[in-house]
Amino acid sequence: MHVPKLVTWLMAGVICLTAAQVIWQTQAKAAEVTKSPGAGQTTTKLDDAGCMTCHDGKKQVFALPAADGKIRPLRAIQKDKYAKGIHGEMTCVACHQDVADNKSPHKKIAAPKANCVTCHEALWETVKKENLTAEKTRLGVVVQNIEAYKNSFHARPKNETSVKAACDDCHDTHYFNVPPRGASKRTEWHLAVPNICGAKCHTEQLEEYTASVHGKAVTEMHNPKAAVCTDCHTTHSIAKTSDDATMLLIVENCGGCHKENLESYRDTYHGQVGKLGYAYTAKCFDCHGSHGILKVDDPESSVHPKNRLKTCQQCHDGKKRKEATPGFVTYSPHANDHDFARYPQVWIASKFMYWLLVFVFTYFWAHSLLWWYREYKHRNDRKIESRIRTDELLRGETRQVRRFGLLWRIGHLLFAVSVMTLILTGMGLFYSDISWAPVVMKVFGGPQVTGIIHRTSAAIMLGIFFLHLIAVAINIYRHRKTFRWFGPDSLLPNWKDLKDAVGMFKWFVGKGPRPVFDRWTYWEKFDYWAVFWGMAAIGGSGMLLAFPHITAAIFPGWVFNVATLVHGEEAFLAAVFLFTVHFFNNHFRPDKMPPPDVVMFTGTQSLEEFRRDHTVQYNRLVETGQLEKYLVDAPSRPMTLGSKVLGITLIAFGLVLLILVMVGFFSG
Repeated sequence: MHVPKLVTWLMAGVICLTAAQVIWQTQAKAAEVTKSPGAGQTTTKLDDAGCMTCHDGKKQVFALPAADGKIRPLRAIQKDKYAKGIHGEMTCVACHQDVADNKSPHKKIAAPKANCVTCHEALWETVKKENLTAEKTRLGVVVQNIEAYKNSFHARPKNETSVKAACDDCHDTHYFNVPPRGASKRTEWHLAVPNICGAKCHTEQLEEYTASVHGKAVTEMHNPKAAVCTDCHTTHSIAKTSDDATMLLIVENCGGCHKENLESYRDTYHGQVGKLGYAYTAKCFDCHGSHGILKVDDPESSVHPKNRLKTCQQCHDGKKRKEATPGFVTYSPHANDHDFARYPQVWIASKFMYWLLVFVFTYFWAHSLLWWYREYKHRNDRKIESRIRTDELLRGETRQVRRFGLLWRIGHLLFAVSVMTLILTGMGLFYSDISWAPVVMKVFGGPQVTGIIHRTSAAIMLGIFFLHLIAVAINIYRHRKTFRWFGPDSLLPNWKDLKDAVGMFKWFVGKGPRPVFDRWTYWEKFDYWAVFWGMAAIGGSGMLLAFPHITAAIFPGWVFNVATLVHGEEAFLAAVFLFTVHFFNNHFRPDKMPPPDVVMFTGTQSLEEFRRDHTVQYNRLVETGQLEKYLVDAPSRPMTLGSKVLGITLIAFGLVLLILVMVGFFSG
């Protein structure tokens, strides 16, 4: 009984040993075990055929449980489709270098995991060492995209082991290929972008986008020109949408398709602030929405007339800003000056301002150039008209003629400083796309602080103007018995001014004598009344813009469009006129050289200059014996020196402003 049992056990043992040997030999033949050079550990010789035994998708092969405990099937690779991709000639282990065998789970070795970034960066370094950058430009573009991605929102950590979006989330690295431009595959690739972005990560945004005007153009009309995610958010440098730079970039990207609308938007206060690099004003998506953009005539659109006030009130909500009133609805943020049918008021205003600028600059620049030529040519041999009396009343430089009182001089100084401040702060916004504008805004503390300074300066300017009106009215009332509205002391234009203007041009070209002038010359009167026009045009339009909730409660919205245009164009006219024509008339004529003329700072003028510039008044005062009461002691040396320093400072500042304005004009 014991012998059979022993035989049985011996036979079973032989069978087990034989089976183990067979299994071992089979595995050895399949694996072909070798030593990894220098690694000191056993690896398996791998090839694509071995990888595809599990990853061909023909049989269901499952991986071990992942970190979340779930068991998932191995990724199936379509060999033919892979071969057509940009990586089709690469072996599996070229990327998966850490895989050591063909078993599941794979044995891993100390090698980098599959990583698009390190691979392409290493390739580019090799290309640079071999001086093949010209031949391999595409690799350089990929590396640039990698650098953009590294700084993007997608590259930020999602958790301890992954980022928000890696290359493979957008580009299927096994099949990835960029079709050539113009090919039908390129169109398909482009139109598939929304699903790539939305299906896996941004499902809510995809749902909104699909129902939008852009989404319908893509999904229903298959329009390759319609905007997809990457057109607005870029491809690799995608940033957090709450960042100022990102919001401003999206505005620019909108303009890639809507160029005319972007240009008209940039002319508004909202757009000008954006050009300066600040994102607190309304941008395209604040009004139109972001992913669910609809046509303006769609009743569900945020910019449909029935919804527009509510949209405006999202920002103009009565808290930080005064609440939007009904006139906001008819404001046109995309109005332009060349479409009369849609924006007739803006068209008319722009043509009026254009021809006003042409007339003023043509006349006065020609006047200044001819005057400079005439005075320069004859300054040394000028002949004094015999009717100018030079008798014993001339007192030399110790006595001068009083032209302006203290209050007028202080008013002029404050007015000049406030106007220059207005030009600097206003033109910084008007030419916000010029390099010097953001610098000015930063110095002042940003557009909001600059706006406060601008409005404060405007209040000072308007205050001085209205105080001047009161003073003039009081003066006229005091002398109501002797004052003549068109007399020599009045600043109202009269026929003599017209004759003098014609006479000056005759003198310029040598066809007549130089006219003689009374207390006020025709160009001084023009300067004076130009301020009235400026106060009405610049001040009036500025007031409309400064209090939009009141303006929109009284006037239709197109008033904002016209006011914006007039305010900017008139400010340009005032700046250029002041720093060219006004400066020439008072400081840069050959008879006034070297500048500055300090009469508006000292209040007095030499008797010789008074005789020459205001001959009629001088003769009248001599004949009536009233000259003596206008003569005062010449200003002290410190007063004269201080006035010259102040005058040169203001002139220099004005010329700098002129340069900035002209740079803006010719660069715009």
